[in-house]
Amino acid sequence: MKVQFGRINFRVDTVNRFRSFSKIYGKTHSEVLEGMLDFFEKYQLSPFQDFGPTMRGMEANIKKRINSMIAILKDIEKHQTKPTTSMLQLLFEQTTPKEKQPELLLEEFTEVEQEDELFGASGDTHLQEEKDTLQRDLDRTKSILEDILWIKIKIIKPAFGKEKLQLEMTVAEYRKLKEQLKKR
Repeated sequence: MKVQFGRINFRVDTVNRFRSFSKIYGKTHSEVLEGMLDFFEKYQLSPFQDFGPTMRGMEANIKKRINSMIAILKDIEKHQTKPTTSMLQLLFEQTTPKEKQPELLLEEFTEVEQEDELFGASGDTHLQEEKDTLQRDLDRTKSILEDILWIKIKIIKPAFGKEKLQLEMTVAEYRKLKEQLKKR
């Protein structure tokens, strides 16, 4: 295929300037002009558009904006996201403070002893029956909870990440359990 050439008339000073520009890039005049046209079309720029003092000034301005956005995001992460994440992790962790547990059991035990003394001293059979009923309900609820904790919940150890708990219960079993607890 034969390449055809056309002519365009330019002022002599513009032609000299374009020739020196073409020499800088070591291309033919046609290649340099095509590259310039492609550049303006690709980035949708006008050669008559003013970009300020330099493109570097625009770049510095953009970098400042990006740095300020990074600072804002870090502040959000520090004051909003991390505390929320840590609270959720504490909520879902299965850790109990070992020091406080015996104290709680001791307090509960002394409260039960005090209640027994009150019931025995007053001789009120109605209160004793109510206490027995509540104790049976508590025992049933404890057995249901133990069933869920020891039988229905399995520890899953993934290849990556932390161990997780999985509840192995059908929807029907869940609804039945929910109804049982509602009745009490």
